[in-house]
Amino acid sequence: MKIAVVGTGYVGLVTGTCFAESGVTVTCIDNDKSKIKQLNEGSVPIYEPGLESMIRLNIGKNRLFFTSSLKDGIRGAEVIFIAVGTPPGEDGSADLKHVIAVAREIGSVITSYTVIVTKSTVPVGTSEKIRKAIRKELDERSSKVNFDMASNPEFLKEGDAINDFMKPDRIVVGVESEKAEDIMRRLYKPFTLNGHPVIFMDMKLPLSGKNIFSSKFMVILLIIFYGFGISLQRSELTI
Repeated sequence: MKIAVVGTGYVGLVTGTCFAESGVTVTCIDNDKSKIKQLNEGSVPIYEPGLESMIRLNIGKNRLFFTSSLKDGIRGAEVIFIAVGTPPGEDGSADLKHVIAVAREIGSVITSYTVIVTKSTVPVGTSEKIRKAIRKELDERSSKVNFDMASNPEFLKEGDAINDFMKPDRIVVGVESEKAEDIMRRLYKPFTLNGHPVIFMDMKLPLSGKNIFSSKFMVILLIIFYGFGISLQRSELTI
């Protein structure tokens, strides 16, 4: 399976490297060419215990690649994670200009069905903005390529992010189609062998899921549901 991760900040770099460690072929993309050069040399621009050695290992196994070209980086990818920064604006709200810019570029180059996943911290409704930006670019080049949106909030603690990613106690994924769910389930299969569930939900929920599911009560409640065999399907859980 091949995926792409756009953005090599903390979340994007940990996400891409850990997926590569699980056996997935990953290309991480960033428009900062000096950072890409540094990463291709096996040097890490952030500090996270164990990350540099994991990057070097997976580069050596031809599972992890870095490029500044989005067009080249997403070629053949079934899933594209958007993990670029969303710095707070003057009013304190997330600045989505980088997210939308990536969405437009994706729309200008994708050539086959792809699941587009928001990994950045974004407000509710962002996926629809991304969808419109991608669709506009597709329409401008008269492309009939289909895509689905998904949301996959991160639960990573700095200093223990690799352990959090490789041994998750829950994985929350928002999807809008069975096809997207099947692809995301296949992607995360290596991480669920420890018996913890992947929670698939309606698209609008995981956009704020980082706040909802950081609540210990909500996590316990979901585990109870899972333990009793109560299905948490995309259309069945509302908050």
